[in-house]
Amino acid sequence: MLNRILIFLCLLGCTLGASAETWHLTPDDELQARLDSAADGDTLILADGIYRGNFVIKHAISLRAEHPHQAVIDAGGQGHGLLLTHSDVEITDLAIEHWGRDLTAQNAGIYSDQGASNLVIRNNRLKGDGFGIWLQKGQQIKVLGNHVRGNTELRSSDRGNGIQLSIVQQVEVADNDVAETRDGIYIISSQNNVIRNNTMHDLRYGIHYMYSHSNQVLNNYAHHTRAGYALMSSRLLTVSGNLTEESEDYGFLMNFITSSTISHNRIKQVWTKPEHKALGREGKGLFVYNSGYNNISFNRVDTAEIGIHLTAGSENTQVYGNDFINNQLQVKYVSNTPQEWSQDGQGNFWSNYLGWDLNNDGHGDTPFEPNDGIDKIVWQYPQAKVLLDSPALLLLRWIQKQFPVLKPAGVKDSFPAMGPINASNTEAGLTLAGHQE
Repeated sequence: MLNRILIFLCLLGCTLGASAETWHLTPDDELQARLDSAADGDTLILADGIYRGNFVIKHAISLRAEHPHQAVIDAGGQGHGLLLTHSDVEITDLAIEHWGRDLTAQNAGIYSDQGASNLVIRNNRLKGDGFGIWLQKGQQIKVLGNHVRGNTELRSSDRGNGIQLSIVQQVEVADNDVAETRDGIYIISSQNNVIRNNTMHDLRYGIHYMYSHSNQVLNNYAHHTRAGYALMSSRLLTVSGNLTEESEDYGFLMNFITSSTISHNRIKQVWTKPEHKALGREGKGLFVYNSGYNNISFNRVDTAEIGIHLTAGSENTQVYGNDFINNQLQVKYVSNTPQEWSQDGQGNFWSNYLGWDLNNDGHGDTPFEPNDGIDKIVWQYPQAKVLLDSPALLLLRWIQKQFPVLKPAGVKDSFPAMGPINASNTEAGLTLAGHQE
């Protein structure tokens, strides 16, 4: 009896193993017909050449190129390149191009239908007008090492996003290179995802969050954007180890962000181009709008028009351990609610702090208070800038220094550091592969 059971199990295992087959296809084959007839577990390997059409994957298969990026899916300027309607699909080493530009129809190079999970999208090259990779309502998905490019002949607002996550969970987006789309990586209504080690450039926003929570943004690199990282209407984000440089409007834009940690990031060169200058449009390293109960710590903001700008109810924010270096204006904070920007004796480094450290404890002997009443008058009434060097305003500044009781409440750092804190962000133990300074 035992021998019969063992023989049966052996035959069953052989039968299951034989059910998964590998198919080698050329551009002369009917790719859609083979996709339709494939069984779950099959592998389809595409020889070099162009496969024209809009292809639908309805089974749990692996589709890959025989040689990386030499098998080209050409969607003919309409619809999706690949539409995934089944879970457990792997797409590897393909080149996908020329899909549709209808953003309302969500045209994408790779588009997952509602609920497709356990997907792996690895090392593909995509170039087209609409969205690069669009994933929705799925779980347990990996998007790794893909190269996505948009169409620079279209206006930025008419292009799709490079990688779009909509209502997904447990998705890992790592080591991708995205450029010349609208936003690099866009996340909406999604939880428990990790976005790490991606490079994004020549975009509106590098990473754009909306209505999401419990996500991690780690060790990404954004450059030549309007905003490196635009975090909006989200909570419980961990944003650490990221670098942004050469942004025009914002290094980090935080709009209605709560209960989040923004730490150990580097922000360099946030400066509005002269041809785009307008009243109130200055490059802001950190812009915190209507966001409270966050931790902003151990970041480095270097060479921005405004180092950090808090406004619209952004109190109850912990700000400590940061370096503010070579910024034209270090802090812009209009409210009169007192803000202490230090914690447990740890303040921030301000490159324009002129105080002394007579007891050699590493902190200035007098607090750093970046703004006075004159600054706030100018912010509220920009026309008053023409009077900044007038005897009347210089006298008012002198009076405020001599009689601090007349100075309105605002930001104060009681423990300003005497030297940079985050020269290499060693506190995080994080590095940006290929982008170390």
